[in-house]
Amino acid sequence: PATNAGRAPGPPDGGWGWVVVFGAFISIGFAYAFPKGLAIFFKEIQDFFGTSYSEITWVSSIMLATTYGAGPISSILVNRYGSRPVVMFGGLLCGIGMVSAAFCTSILQLYICVGFITGFGLALNLQPSVIIIGKYFLKRRPIANGLAMAGSPVMLCTLAPLNQFLFDNFGWRGSFLILGAILLHCCVAGALFRPIGTATASVKTQEIEEGKETLKEEVTKDAMEMSSPTNVPMETKMKEEEGKDCCEKINQYLDFSLFKHRGFLIYLIGNVLMFLGFFAPIVFLAPYAKHIGIDEYSSAFLLSILAIVDMIARPSTGIIANSKWVRPRIQYFFSFAITFNGACHLLCPLASGYTGLVVYSVFFGLAFGMVCAMLFETLMDLVGAVRFTSAVGLVTIAECCTILLGPPIGGTLIDTFGDYKYMFIKCGAVMVLAGTFLFIMNYYNYRMLAKEEKERKAKEEDPKSVRTENEDRNNWNKETVQDGPELEPLREEQGLKKEVNGT
Repeated sequence: PATNAGRAPGPPDGGWGWVVVFGAFISIGFAYAFPKGLAIFFKEIQDFFGTSYSEITWVSSIMLATTYGAGPISSILVNRYGSRPVVMFGGLLCGIGMVSAAFCTSILQLYICVGFITGFGLALNLQPSVIIIGKYFLKRRPIANGLAMAGSPVMLCTLAPLNQFLFDNFGWRGSFLILGAILLHCCVAGALFRPIGTATASVKTQEIEEGKETLKEEVTKDAMEMSSPTNVPMETKMKEEEGKDCCEKINQYLDFSLFKHRGFLIYLIGNVLMFLGFFAPIVFLAPYAKHIGIDEYSSAFLLSILAIVDMIARPSTGIIANSKWVRPRIQYFFSFAITFNGACHLLCPLASGYTGLVVYSVFFGLAFGMVCAMLFETLMDLVGAVRFTSAVGLVTIAECCTILLGPPIGGTLIDTFGDYKYMFIKCGAVMVLAGTFLFIMNYYNYRMLAKEEKERKAKEEDPKSVRTENEDRNNWNKETVQDGPELEPLREEQGLKKEVNGT
């Protein structure tokens, strides 16, 4: 019907949405798992170029930081072109970056090809995949997010032994060529991201264009008829409106008013602190095993164990988070997962031998999967689906600084003390601190939200406040009537604005 032509369709919560989840499973899997899987080559690349631990870890750090730091660019491109072309272009960049890296002759060239080019391609895979799930799902969104996030452990479980096999047979240069071809599958995943509600969007765009043309005709007609000096304020007003339109266009892509949102600020501070110790243990797990004398394939298998447990933990966490007991207070569950993750790192130095590292990998995979499954769900719970696109872009640009510094700080501790335990202790302490901060501040946020809701209901039920508002409205109407014809042009402008907003 014509009355419903401009309405955006609601999330279908199924149907083609599950195909979209599968595409997001592939894109998110590569975005998260690929920088961790490259750790298999670090020992050999370090020996080839004669670099230190801290220098070689900058490869993963720059890649992860670019993946997160390019979040606002990715969000702007998604708002402008949609998720499908952005993901396909990102997959093409990933393939170009890894193929170029196979011909690098210095560590600086690896920083550029692997870190910046491939990292930017992964950023164009990560953000659109998370955003489009929020458009296809509402009631089943935690489950859908959990299944999509499970792509990371599945890819890591596959890439860890695959990278070791490729290195043994083709060396690190040949392995990078093959990995570049594998990353082109992100283009196929992006092709599955069918836009939702394209027909209604085109109708709505057509109505807006017709409204703009009508407005231009009316304004031109008024300008031709009235040429008195009193029209100068009208022209000034129109110039101000054009300036506001530019600001609104910028704010449409990145909603900077989120920095006034209390829940968003709490989430942002806690996550920025958490990422200082989030990725370093995964990057150094396989090199640590090789350092204590464990063979290459057994060291790589530790990442597979972590990924297998992570694979089970993510959808399970999504189901638990979607339950009626956890979802109303999902922020507490997220805080517990971060604290549990940090406790695993603090206990890692107590693990002796391969058996101890296997136990650590199991608990680490469980904690890591819990955090990743709720990472974006908790943000959407705080800001809502409408502002989620801008929120993801702003969060990732803030997180990229600590993501960039985390692994190199760990590598510096290893180079300084010659022992990996200080790196694990640093990561564990930082994450326990972040989890505690989020738990306390979310408790404060829930208390304030309950208080504000109580005050709002009391204000609605109080007849005096309603009466006062009605009296103020009537007084304002009387004043406008008494002012006479002097405010007639202003009323005409206001009526014109209402018609524009209606269209």
